[in-house]
Amino acid sequence: MAFAGMNYLAIVAAVVASFIFGGVWYGVLSKQWLAALGKTEEDVKGTGMIMPMVVTVIAQLIMAWILAGLIGHLGPGQVTVRNGMISGAFCWLGFVVTTLAVNHAYQGAKRTLTLIDAGHWLGVLLIQGAVIGLIGV
Repeated sequence: MAFAGMNYLAIVAAVVASFIFGGVWYGVLSKQWLAALGKTEEDVKGTGMIMPMVVTVIAQLIMAWILAGLIGHLGPGQVTVRNGMISGAFCWLGFVVTTLAVNHAYQGAKRTLTLIDAGHWLGVLLIQGAVIGLIGV
């Protein structure tokens, strides 16, 4: 099997698009997310938002880079929006939602928190896969 390669512009574009998605996702679901987390808006603002955002960008950059590598391993001519989204969905199902479910179960988190967070990461990986597939190698 031949490696199709990676497009670093696609990786950066995927990070930007998925970061924006996260802002919209949690903006729309902020009240439900805070309630599920058991915190107030003041609690969250008191801890600061800069470091979590830096961690988010770094984590999403790594995710997009790895996802691009996985999609690239499908081979030449296989880096498509459809295959990117399928790869993102498989990564979410196999690694992200399973890890999230285990961690939240041990932490005693509310199911609502798990659903909101899992939905966010599904959206992130679908968007990243679509962008990487769209821009190609």
